[in-house]
Amino acid sequence: MDQEFYSGFAQLVHDLAEKADPFTRKRLMELASRYDALAGNPSRASRMIERQLPLPRAVTGYGQSGEA
Repeated sequence: MDQEFYSGFAQLVHDLAEKADPFTRKRLMELASRYDALAGNPSRASRMIERQLPLPRAVTGYGQSGEA
C-alpha cells in the first residue's frame, strides 16, 4: 500500500470522527493516528484527543495564623 492510500483513509476516519459520539471519536482518532503514521505524516489525532488538564489551585493563607 502506498502513502496516498493511508493518507486518504486517515482523512476518511477523521471525517467520521467529527460526527461521532465522544467514546467512538476517541477510538476513531486512535485509528486515524495509526493510518497517519503509516502514511508518514505526523499524527493530527493525538492533538485532537489530548485534553487540557486544569492547573492545580494554590491554597494561600492556610495554616499561617499560628493557631492550632
